[in-house]
Amino acid sequence: MSMQYINREHPEYAARKAVWRRYSDLYRGGEIFRTNASEYLVRRGKEPGAVYLERLGRVFYENYVGSIIDWYAATALKREPVLQFEGSNESGIEFFNQLIRDSDLQGTSLAEFFRQRLTQTLVYGRAFFAVEFPRATGAVTSRAEEDASGRSRAYLVDYAPEDVINWSYDASGNLEWIVIRTSNLKQASVTDAEWRREVRWVYYDRETFRLYSQEANEGGTNGTIDLVAEGRHGLAAQHRVPVFEMKVSEGLWLMNKASLLQLEHFNKSNALAWALTMGLFAMPVVYSDKEWNQLAGESYYLQLGQQDRFGWTEPEGHVFQIAAENLERLKDEIYRVCYAMNQAGGSQVSTVQSGVSKQRDFGVTQEILRYYGDTVKDAIRQVLEAVNTARQDGLLIDVSGMDEFDIGDFGTELDDAKRLLDLNIQSDTMKKQLFKRLALKYFCDIRQDVKNQIVAEIDESFQT
Repeated sequence: MSMQYINREHPEYAARKAVWRRYSDLYRGGEIFRTNASEYLVRRGKEPGAVYLERLGRVFYENYVGSIIDWYAATALKREPVLQFEGSNESGIEFFNQLIRDSDLQGTSLAEFFRQRLTQTLVYGRAFFAVEFPRATGAVTSRAEEDASGRSRAYLVDYAPEDVINWSYDASGNLEWIVIRTSNLKQASVTDAEWRREVRWVYYDRETFRLYSQEANEGGTNGTIDLVAEGRHGLAAQHRVPVFEMKVSEGLWLMNKASLLQLEHFNKSNALAWALTMGLFAMPVVYSDKEWNQLAGESYYLQLGQQDRFGWTEPEGHVFQIAAENLERLKDEIYRVCYAMNQAGGSQVSTVQSGVSKQRDFGVTQEILRYYGDTVKDAIRQVLEAVNTARQDGLLIDVSGMDEFDIGDFGTELDDAKRLLDLNIQSDTMKKQLFKRLALKYFCDIRQDVKNQIVAEIDESFQT
């Protein structure tokens, strides 16, 4: 791709980037949302500017959807995925043990890396990450030399959807090429008073990569876009772009389903809070036909003539009570569209439930969790198999688990396993796989090399 076109944005990207920014603010909340509150707090038709600014100064945000997304991501990976590597390549197995402990060369475990990607997917509808290998010059003469130089140390790099600005898919839905744009502030040294913004573009196709860079100073003057690196990437032999995408269906894209409800709740809750706050300050009413310019009370004042009358119109009943009930309904609806009604904690959820009732209420949520678990497992499987092929380790890789989300589920599975063994089916292969499945799920949070040792010992026990 020419430098002339490297900054071109895909029409879908241009259409969605404003939406992604809004979804990011709704998820993060806090001071970030408060800083951008003017984009979300609706100004009334004839509201004075000073009043609107005062309302902005008092703005607050009850972030239900952010908590729901975090709960799903945490619960889906409560039990880490079960990874099994079969083969005689001990150095390959040791590499994957290392990748599971540190997936991105920054100390992030593989499970945590994909927990973050799932969170990103639930916010933006998709997440991107790339498989990279250290870049080095010069040829190597053997695999041992390649391992010793660190060139075979694959690692993962995450990219936010806002970073992926252009792409193309073939008729089968596989990436043909992709352009990723990132930026960061930097200084030449700690004594340099000027900050510079560096913008970088990475272009990948099925075999090659190109890295472009541009710097801008504090005044905003942009430098030239320079090609700083190019060559074959680590998955070139597989003739595939080394960028992977995790995505969910429109119906299970939680932020997209709940964002409008969350914004409606935000505006109404702030309107109610403002009205209640103003109600705490008594407004002086002056009945006089004469000009009045004296200060009185702590708020605004209202001047009426001797024969004037003043009042308010509202729906039949008490408007504050109606508003409070509507806010509760909006909150429940946010939880309902996110399949988490059992967490709403409002008037529609009983505070006393039997175990069977809770299990039934949690049933739909569990099915959604299993879908998210399958999405994560599929992404992990694709990455590990691509790395396995690129390194030519020749291992058989299996990814399972992430289908139980409560500690009681293991007891149920253990009972099922006992009943299966009581059938006395004469199959050592079945028993071996059953024991490995149970052991790895029970010890899901121990080191991968220990898990591999447990699997090896189970295999050995059936060979004697």
